[in-house]
Amino acid sequence: MSPRTISAWLLVAATLVLPLSAARADFDKGLAAYERKDNATALAEFRASAELGDAMAQNKLGVMYQYGQGVPQNYRDAVSWYRRAAEQGHASAQNNLGLMHDSGKGVPQSFREAVSWYRRAAEQGDAWGQYNLGVSYAGGQGVPQDDREAVSWYHRAAEQGNASAQNNLGVIYANGRGVPQDYREAVTWFRKAAEQGEDIAQYNLGLRYVNGQGVSQDYREAAVWYRKAAEQGNASAQNDLGVRYAEGQGVPQDYREAVAWFRKSAMQGNAVAQYNLGLRYHHGQGVSQDYREAVTWYRKAADQGDSSAQNNLGVIYADGLGVPQNYREAATWFRRAAEQGDVMAQKNLGLRYADGQGVAKDAVIAYALFNLAAAGGNKGGQENRSKMAEQLTPRQLEEGQALSSAWKLGTPLPAKSRTWGAAR
Repeated sequence: MSPRTISAWLLVAATLVLPLSAARADFDKGLAAYERKDNATALAEFRASAELGDAMAQNKLGVMYQYGQGVPQNYRDAVSWYRRAAEQGHASAQNNLGLMHDSGKGVPQSFREAVSWYRRAAEQGDAWGQYNLGVSYAGGQGVPQDDREAVSWYHRAAEQGNASAQNNLGVIYANGRGVPQDYREAVTWFRKAAEQGEDIAQYNLGLRYVNGQGVSQDYREAAVWYRKAAEQGNASAQNDLGVRYAEGQGVPQDYREAVAWFRKSAMQGNAVAQYNLGLRYHHGQGVSQDYREAVTWYRKAADQGDSSAQNNLGVIYADGLGVPQNYREAATWFRRAAEQGDVMAQKNLGLRYADGQGVAKDAVIAYALFNLAAAGGNKGGQENRSKMAEQLTPRQLEEGQALSSAWKLGTPLPAKSRTWGAAR
């Protein structure tokens, strides 16, 4: 190589190194500004670095546009910067671009395209890419559903310490999807994630202690983990911690403390907590008895499909507690719960048909409903079934049994029989 050629090569190398050095310097300044929450400076430094081709800066710029940090939120611009970095092989940007395709932000939603980018990130060892690829396989989005493949990718991410993957792996082992069911293994992964502060894993670990799955049943330990998750705002944990206080399991019984946790969860829209809060107002536990307030919370839960709340709302209307007595409204709520398989509601709706309250009296339908409730283990259903059977002819009894046998969970319950009212 001649001296002229060598000099020319060194000159080209220098022109390449200088912009990259400048880009890295700008990126480092931007990162320092970003960490001290000086978004305006961070944006300017990242942009300067990104324009020089620095993939890390391009990815950071994408983040700032996605979340509106120091710049108006703009998903299309976020996608543009993520793509520039991703096409250079930046793994985090590839995962981020996958998330944008997954959610349809800044680009048309495409699960296949999302999976394509997740896979590129995952194959480079990016834990979030591995986790998101596992989620895609678990849900069959963009790829054929495959629990074993989901487990494989969750394992890779979990072994890198990704708490979300560790939690999902715990769920996989607890449910036996793609692996043999193994509660001890589930607990191992829930614990790893929980100890990193993952609230859903803390809740799941608490649940294992309540049910004695993979660990010895221990209500005190359950309460410890529920509290950790609840204090992070996990609505399910807040509700379950309330249950522990209401029942005095693992903590001293304290209805006021129970109400406090039920309220926090209920305010987040948790239907079970709304029902539990309604129940406290209904019976005056931890709060002054207030039927109107009970109705408010029962209705919130009932409108979300909670069958216990629907049944109790029926009771409220049937008895005229906090609302004008209205048998039709009561029957409506009993029916909604009964069609979900709630045995108490099936019994209560049967009583309405037996007495003709809010519905046309029909002893055959009443018998069919009592029969369903009895089959579900409801003692009141068993007792009323026997009493109702004494009032029916063999033909009516046969129809009632046929109606209850033919009914399928989640389908409308029969409202009128053929044989009731016919000549006996």
